[in-house]
Amino acid sequence: MPSPRRMRLVLLAAIVTLFLILFYSSRPSQGSQPAQDFSRKTLSRIKKDSPPGQAVIDTETGRKAGLIPADKDGDGDVDEDDKKAAAAMQVRLKEAEQKAKSNANVKGGLKPDSPRNVVGKGSSAGGQPRKDTAEAAAEAKDAEEQPDADADAELSTMLKKAPVVIFSKTYCPYSKRAKGVLLDKYTITPEPFIVELDQHPLGASLQAALAHMTGRKTVPNVLVNGVSIGGGDDIVDLDNQNKLARKIQMLGNKRVQVSERFTSAGKDV
Repeated sequence: MPSPRRMRLVLLAAIVTLFLILFYSSRPSQGSQPAQDFSRKTLSRIKKDSPPGQAVIDTETGRKAGLIPADKDGDGDVDEDDKKAAAAMQVRLKEAEQKAKSNANVKGGLKPDSPRNVVGKGSSAGGQPRKDTAEAAAEAKDAEEQPDADADAELSTMLKKAPVVIFSKTYCPYSKRAKGVLLDKYTITPEPFIVELDQHPLGASLQAALAHMTGRKTVPNVLVNGVSIGGGDDIVDLDNQNKLARKIQMLGNKRVQVSERFTSAGKDV
């Protein structure tokens, strides 16, 4: 029977041998490790540095997985042919887009142009010289002062009612002054016909018609047989010069008799 000392030595040797076997078997071989590192680095560099249009390599299988889209002709590299193919494709895409728009217009009707792209004609604002504010305001005022057909007809009817017609406004002090001279100081036969424009339905249009006919835009406006002898100041001036009655009779063509009230002789002027 072996001695206890020998048994311990044998057991220790077995343990050391088993440890060495396990240690060396767990380490990778020196030849395989560099090969694996080189393969991994090579595949990574190929994938990273592949230019547009080159083949894409599958890192797991090492096989060609396809082409980068820039390689239009599929020859494995990007060259002048690929640029020409890309340009031709852009042209075809634009033609297809234009054709689709044309078909849509034919089916749905043409879409009108934007207002800012339409060139004005006639009275259109676009395409016409822009007028300044003063000129536009003057034209608008002239348009407002243009008489209408109804006002012309009404004015013609009024002028036939009497040889002397006084166009006035109830609130106007100049109208009141002119009526005071004509009606209070003088006796006029036939009696003057008075039109208060501020109370007439066509007052503004009648005033525009008067301005168009006589050139006088304000009231009062005194007409004898359709001829204006002026406004308030004109009536007062003619009266002060003792010319008012004579002027009315002259324009009235003997149809009008004018006499001054409260005269001692009471004779006609």
